[in-house]
Amino acid sequence: MPTEIELLRDLVAIPSVSGTEEGIARFLAETAGQAGLDVVRDDASVTMTVDSGRPGPTLAFLSHLDVVPPGEGWTRDPFTPVLEGDRLYGRGSGDAKASVAAMTLAAADVVGALGRGRLIVIMGYGEETRNTTMGGAVGRVGRIDAAVVGEPTNLRAAVAQRGLMMADLIGRGDQRHAGYAGDDGAFTNAITVLARDLARLDGLVNERTHPILGLTTVTPTMLTAGVSRNVTPPAAKAVLDIRSTPSWPHDELARALAARLECELVITSDRLVPCETPADSPLLGAVRRVHPSIATFGSPTCSDWVFVRHADAIKCGPGTSRRSHTPDEYVDVPEVTAARSFYAGVAKEYLA
Repeated sequence: MPTEIELLRDLVAIPSVSGTEEGIARFLAETAGQAGLDVVRDDASVTMTVDSGRPGPTLAFLSHLDVVPPGEGWTRDPFTPVLEGDRLYGRGSGDAKASVAAMTLAAADVVGALGRGRLIVIMGYGEETRNTTMGGAVGRVGRIDAAVVGEPTNLRAAVAQRGLMMADLIGRGDQRHAGYAGDDGAFTNAITVLARDLARLDGLVNERTHPILGLTTVTPTMLTAGVSRNVTPPAAKAVLDIRSTPSWPHDELARALAARLECELVITSDRLVPCETPADSPLLGAVRRVHPSIATFGSPTCSDWVFVRHADAIKCGPGTSRRSHTPDEYVDVPEVTAARSFYAGVAKEYLA
């Protein structure tokens, strides 16, 4: 059986930009089978199972096999893993192949060591796109009682995660020759209408503060308007990036925004709902028995946690989130080794 660092190097060396995960999925399935795990590879995931043979809860480890494109600015080949001191460089080294390697081998480590229930490790595809397969993969394994989502957190436990809602804010007006904008009766400039609403966004939904994540933010990120330089547009549109918290369920948030804004609000995506760990979480209790000094925090980034949000869950993995998607991405090797031990310990403790 390879070490976690050897496995990570092999995984990084297989390019797996979203949509091209077949090669890495085949390799991981073969490796997991050789390590003694029951493995199923299908169109949604590579799923590995360790069953104690005794009744009990199901604990899931979740992560993903895809990576974002390399982009520019690399000083190394992004798919040639390079170990320099305590750092392993390569696209996906932290996000999230370090979690994949550590979780896979942790599952092999606990074969025959679980007191009850089962451990399921689910490695999905397409997480870095809107086409993630994790929802389908989770739906195929039956009830999940608790889950650890493997994403780069420097092995801190994220106990809350922001959601993401995308919306178009559309101002309507009259198309007219700009030279006659002040003539011929009533006239509305769509850009001016939109601008008034954009000025209202700061603090618009600040009455609800989450104890960990703080305030929901509503941030305009793109603007579209214009027919020609001398024509007033019939419509002007802003794209809103809305980072939500559990204090604002998406349906309530959408209604509040629509009621407080003059322009038309069109929700274009609301599937990435906010998540948080239950206050009385048995999983977090097990985590703290394994790692008494573990730090907890609220995560600003989305993940496949949304697909196990009704279970008792945390997000925790080796690597630093701010290095994700950057040139010369790397992970600190000691964290990967610590993660393997941590995941195995949590599985044995939760399923004792």
